[in-house]
Amino acid sequence: MTAPEPLQLTALGPAGAYRARRRQPVEDVAGAPVAELSVVPPLFVARAMSALARAPELPAERRLAALRAAGAAFAGGTVAGLPVAEHQRLVSRVSGLPLSVVRTAADFVRRAAEHVTTAVDSARPVGAVADRRAAGPDGRAVWTRRGDVLAVLAAGNHPAVHAPWLEALALGYRVAVRPSRREPLTPFRLVTALREAGFGPDQLVLLPTEHATADRLVAAADLALVYGGQDVVERFATTRTVLGQGPGRTKILLTASGDWPDQLDAVVGSVSDEGGTACTNATAVYVEGDPTPVATALAERLAALPSLPPEDPGARLPVQPLGAAKRVADHLRARARGGTVRLGGDGLVDELPDGSAVLRPVVVQVDRADAPQTGIELPFPCVWVAPWSPADGVAPLRDTLVLAVSTRDDALVDRLVAEPTIRNVYVNDLRTLRTAPHLPHDGYLGEFLMRTKAVISR
Repeated sequence: MTAPEPLQLTALGPAGAYRARRRQPVEDVAGAPVAELSVVPPLFVARAMSALARAPELPAERRLAALRAAGAAFAGGTVAGLPVAEHQRLVSRVSGLPLSVVRTAADFVRRAAEHVTTAVDSARPVGAVADRRAAGPDGRAVWTRRGDVLAVLAAGNHPAVHAPWLEALALGYRVAVRPSRREPLTPFRLVTALREAGFGPDQLVLLPTEHATADRLVAAADLALVYGGQDVVERFATTRTVLGQGPGRTKILLTASGDWPDQLDAVVGSVSDEGGTACTNATAVYVEGDPTPVATALAERLAALPSLPPEDPGARLPVQPLGAAKRVADHLRARARGGTVRLGGDGLVDELPDGSAVLRPVVVQVDRADAPQTGIELPFPCVWVAPWSPADGVAPLRDTLVLAVSTRDDALVDRLVAEPTIRNVYVNDLRTLRTAPHLPHDGYLGEFLMRTKAVISR
């Protein structure tokens, strides 16, 4: 029996689908070829970006209707001839994410498209209007775009990273998406669904490129949304036209005034849901007093998660090629020195029959709140448990996307909310992955995409 032909993930340019001469193989976690990704040269990128810049803005009603239709097709229909069930199975096999996580992410993207007006309207200042015709003779602040073309250099760790840039389409931006070679199936399907729903090829393009060409894509756009590690965040920290999206370093703080045994389910879910791969997964838990009981309880609960292939409906842990999994394990062992391993140790890599490997959960207890390990974020359920006291203050809790705190101390909550490097604070709700269309993620994306200007219209 011959193997099926790999899917052709073409570039989607302003003239339609383009099958490039240079194609990159896309393999599953066992090394089997699944697809071929067309990689376009710099000239193709330049022409595509010029076409986006010249294109007229679609009417708002058409944009919103197309977004809703595309979201529904992406999560529940057949797109580019591929039924949703087969697409999700392939994403699971290529990314190593549990199939349940891929399905949940697809529904998240659908809801983001359906409720995109809630997200963009929540970001608009209350004193601003969206239509300059409402300015009037006394003037109003009008919410306007900072540019016309947005470049997205996407991550491949989770399909849900493609939900935010839908807001840019809703606001009238033309968008160029550079997919991650790690998992290009999701952006190919989403861009195709959006184009089939009504966004023309001069409104939205998919441009797989070499890393060197990606810089040209960013330079050709008015604004850019760039995903990566801490180096990306630091590189673009002072660049007003680029929004870098890096590690979350999400944390949980259990104070003495809380009752952590009653909240253990939420803590376990925050560490392990989504396969531990999301930026809102908790990677450090701070405990006022002795952290040993918390570390022990977490280890017991996480140890019960099964090792299964990613496409198994019961899978809950991520899978990687065996070599990659062993490299992660070696990195973790080097960084965990000096800590007490409550779970993980030699059993971190659990090889599957096809040659891939499950990354099993790890719980490491460290001896002080400012231990450097608490800032380490890895792509599976890995949590560092540290002691904390009021004398440690806010300092160890800084630089975090979500901080969930169990406390009755309002003064402490005030200090946490006031800390600039803590971007979200959940008080007595320890579900760090919780989100909603009206809530900001790392601030509202609209704060980056838009600005207010005074308009007087007589």
